[in-house]
Amino acid sequence: MTENTQQQHASIPEPELPKTYAPAEVEGELYERWVERGYFTADAKSEKPPYTIVIPPPNVTGSLHLGHAFEHTLIDALTRRKRMQGYETLWQPGMDHAGIATQNVVERELAKEGKSRHDLGREAFVERVWQWKDESGGQIAGQMRRLGNGVAWDRDRFTMDEGLSRAVQTVFKKMFDEGLIYRAERIINWCPRCLTAISDIEVDYQDDDGELVSMKYGEGDETIVVATTRAETMLGDTAVAVHPDDERYAHLVGRQIKLPLTGRSIPVVADTHVDPEFGTGAVKVTPAHDPNDFAIGQRHDLESIEVLDERGIITAHGPFEGLDRFEARSAIVAALRAEGRIVAEKRPYVHSVGHCSRCKTTLEPRLSLQWWVKVEPLAKAAGDAVRDGRVNIHPADLTQRYFDWIDNLNDWCISRQLWWGHRIPVWHGPNGESVCVGPDEQPPSGEGWTQDTDVLDTWFSSGLWPFSTLGWPEKTPDLAKFYPNSVLVTGYDLIFFWVARMMMFGLYAMDGEVPFRTIAFHGMVRDEHGKKMSKSFGNAVNPLDWMDKYGSDALRFTLARGANPGTDVPIGEDWVQASRNFANKIWNATRFALMNGATVEGELPPAERLSATNRWILSRLNEVVAEVDGLYEDYQFAKLSDALYHFAWDEVFDWYVELTKTTFMAGGQEAEDTKRVLGEVLDVTLKLLHPVVPFVTETLWTTLTGGESLVVADWPVDSGFRDAAAEKEIETVQSLITEIRRFRTDQGLQPGQKVPARVDLTGTGLDAHEPAIRQLLRLQPEGEGFSATATLPVAGATVALDLSGTIDVEAERKRLTKDLAAAEKEVAAANGKLGNEAFLAKAPDQVVDKIRGRLSKAEADIARIQGQLEKLPAA
Repeated sequence: MTENTQQQHASIPEPELPKTYAPAEVEGELYERWVERGYFTADAKSEKPPYTIVIPPPNVTGSLHLGHAFEHTLIDALTRRKRMQGYETLWQPGMDHAGIATQNVVERELAKEGKSRHDLGREAFVERVWQWKDESGGQIAGQMRRLGNGVAWDRDRFTMDEGLSRAVQTVFKKMFDEGLIYRAERIINWCPRCLTAISDIEVDYQDDDGELVSMKYGEGDETIVVATTRAETMLGDTAVAVHPDDERYAHLVGRQIKLPLTGRSIPVVADTHVDPEFGTGAVKVTPAHDPNDFAIGQRHDLESIEVLDERGIITAHGPFEGLDRFEARSAIVAALRAEGRIVAEKRPYVHSVGHCSRCKTTLEPRLSLQWWVKVEPLAKAAGDAVRDGRVNIHPADLTQRYFDWIDNLNDWCISRQLWWGHRIPVWHGPNGESVCVGPDEQPPSGEGWTQDTDVLDTWFSSGLWPFSTLGWPEKTPDLAKFYPNSVLVTGYDLIFFWVARMMMFGLYAMDGEVPFRTIAFHGMVRDEHGKKMSKSFGNAVNPLDWMDKYGSDALRFTLARGANPGTDVPIGEDWVQASRNFANKIWNATRFALMNGATVEGELPPAERLSATNRWILSRLNEVVAEVDGLYEDYQFAKLSDALYHFAWDEVFDWYVELTKTTFMAGGQEAEDTKRVLGEVLDVTLKLLHPVVPFVTETLWTTLTGGESLVVADWPVDSGFRDAAAEKEIETVQSLITEIRRFRTDQGLQPGQKVPARVDLTGTGLDAHEPAIRQLLRLQPEGEGFSATATLPVAGATVALDLSGTIDVEAERKRLTKDLAAAEKEVAAANGKLGNEAFLAKAPDQVVDKIRGRLSKAEADIARIQGQLEKLPAA
């Protein structure tokens, strides 16, 4: 299997393991040992091939949730395997400064003191945020250690540390000078609570119960009806628009009509944006408070009148000044109603409304002077990199979603009206001039020069993550060694937020070199019923609770076993408990092996000397190595975890270990050979399992082999050994044992109950397996007075059993006859309902499906019971 399975040991210690595995007593100490020994560090001078993955930087305000645990488990598994394969691995850790989220946290702390950030001033407030970050931020780092993340802690980065800030300023300066960053007044998404612009991708749309109000503008023949869900914005209307081909309003186009409540007159304009079939075919135009209206205003040179301030308060002079936007909405509708201008009101009117993803406040479209990235050339490069194969998206069916986004990007608003973040490196002069300053340049001085007050969108700095963490803009050894990243592992929901940004920035800043070769998308973690996890739903889970209860390996294995590419992952506590049972099974099987002298010492015995059982398990072991390797390369974590689970539990622990018990009892050369094969099987199986369940495998492997650590052990290699004949032979043995076990169960025999039996294996070639067959089936020798009351032909063999005295045949026949009658009654009842057309017409689908299920089960029960009755010995 491997040239050297012993890994740096002077002498193998006594094989001692506690009877039970206690994760809490092992995990923390093991992890710190790994870190202290430097296993997770990455050396740019190494001659090993590089393998680089970045952690999607969690918010400094965050704590470990199941989504983090899921993603980190997958990345850690990939990295651990590559390290064992001989790569110089770098799993880059770090945190995001999370502009809005972090500022909100600190502002809430200040509010408890009766203060606001304005009481402190900008400099003192930023200092206060840094203080909070140092004292309270980043608790997720400790939780990552609990999970077993093999990250390069010595390279831990923060998006606002000195090096990354230099990268941000360098990119901004370069893009500004090349005209890719510009300042312009446009409609943006504005949060009246966070008091900042919000990116399009940070808007959460949800259906709200609002109102649709239809109202008359103008007088007499110049009357025109418009409808709106935001009546308060009518104070800022500067036109009414109709379609150029709409004959209903042709006489009004170009004329001025009276705008109610304001004393102003506004024009009627013709614009092809208007849908004449929707509503009245006329729309109010408020250029300062709607993106579509802004575009109409630009085409028709309309004035933009702002009537709401940054907090959503009416600023227009008049009776509504000072009202909150929602208060003003009701007041304005009431005033219009009093003038007889309300034509129709629809309440509730359910429509999609944008909310701030951070604080859930209803957003306002607002005309604002902001900084923008011209994305067209950047997005084209990002699309081309996938189209020409330089970057592969996995699973492939998400590629179109990527194109749908990247090919239709609008210019990106990158400025935020916050104090925490990377400040825009632009200085404005007394005469309206602006100067962008690079990291090694002095800002302009003199009277009237001030730095721009805005900061950059958090996604600007995190978009530089794959190369800024490696020392860019300097040409560092790290950058030369570890860029581009090998793979990006992230959720499909971040295509828009993060992936597109990294693609655009990486290709731009790194002279056309992609930031990563592969993008492997995973799904979202959901509860066991497939429902999104949320505190408001009451189904959110703290992964630390499950790690405390069942161990980190159990959580990791559960998450990996559910990880099909790009597909959401349901998870429940029962599944974590089952994974804990799997860890216990690995533990107990290894204890058995150690107690029976399993070893990794020396070469494997020659195949021709090995029993069929040993050749079978070695053949299957190699097949599993090849299968797992292929699944890892395809990011099929669920399938590889499932393959390892069934191989380890079903084939190694439930079959091979059981089949070897009689061999060990018999002793001799075969027992000695089996010790070496069992050691090999466990050595390789533990290595294959290690990337997903690192703690229990490390403990067992180091005890079994005396090796230094699985973290730096060699990954198994398929030796090519296959033995189809041995596999077929053991399959036959398994079939025989399984069939007799089923018969025993059907007869009500207890698992440990011994039964006299004659086992005839003539002509099957299975004679060598008779001791194991008898041991596993609890079959005693025939003895005196043996009387075959049941004879079973199975897999070419014949097994005769003497069940006299083991069961009360007549009582068993009565019990089975009663069960058969009940099953037949269930079939009749189900068929009666399913044959009733009137019932089928009225019954819900789920009720009908349930009855069909009961029918299917009852029919299966009848077949099973009849079979049991036929096999009963004569009375």
